[in-house]
Amino acid sequence: MNKLNISIVGVPMDLGQNRRGVDMGPSAIRYAGAIERLKALGHTVNDKGDIVIGRKEISKNTKLRNLEEVVEGNTKLANEVKEILAEGDYPLVLGGDHSIAIGTIAGLADKYKNLGVIWYDAHADLNTEETSPSGNIHGMPLAVSLGLGHTDLVKIRSYTPKLKPENVVIIGARSVDPGERELIKEKGIKVFSMHEIDKLGMTKVMEQTIEYFQKREVDGVHLSLDLDGIDPIYTPGVGTPVPGGITYRESHLAMEMLYSSNLITSAEFVEVNPILDEKNKTADVAVALMGSLFGESLL
Repeated sequence: MNKLNISIVGVPMDLGQNRRGVDMGPSAIRYAGAIERLKALGHTVNDKGDIVIGRKEISKNTKLRNLEEVVEGNTKLANEVKEILAEGDYPLVLGGDHSIAIGTIAGLADKYKNLGVIWYDAHADLNTEETSPSGNIHGMPLAVSLGLGHTDLVKIRSYTPKLKPENVVIIGARSVDPGERELIKEKGIKVFSMHEIDKLGMTKVMEQTIEYFQKREVDGVHLSLDLDGIDPIYTPGVGTPVPGGITYRESHLAMEMLYSSNLITSAEFVEVNPILDEKNKTADVAVALMGSLFGESLL
């Protein structure tokens, strides 16, 4: 097993949507034993603490909720991720709502010029200001990373796009807005919806995902894991739960296969909301999946 130098950064951001509490996600994940679990696997862990997220009472942009604050927080995160990579460490980001992926990917793209992304999520997060039914930026980070959306978001760290659509694989999708559906078809983004997971099985889905990135010769693969990708019977503490999701065991299998593939070069776990949770159950699932992603096995 490869021993990694992992740098953890928390992003207590709940401004990309309108349900409070997900800002406590990084603390909940730490409380569930993330650092101890990774150290027990032999990895060196440097917890760099939490990024300070600014807050104002009223958003200036009703079409894009809390735009200024989301841009500021993601700019800080992008800079932090860039520094982690410069130190030679493995970035592990704890959210926070999924809008933080804008900053994570912006920081990664400084190093990885042909970055691949696995978007493990019930949602495609491909909305823009024009297509979003809510104005919540946590439904836009993948679009932003592809260079689509408000200028202030796509130009974080000055360059755009950060990703190519052919270097994205979405796993677990089951709630996709009409505008997102059109964009997926237009850009040819690879999606394994719950239909494909049910039909093929998680083993085949992950084999095809791994083979897909190997053929594309990406120079890094980032895992962006939203806890609402998993069925809410296992992860009740998320802001936008969608029934009929990936099971707990399927998710462990996916993480185990990603570990064995040696493809993943960075990761983030997002959308843990302790206020909506049951005895920190969702954070416990996040930490258990981290264990599998970083080499934990039964024997």
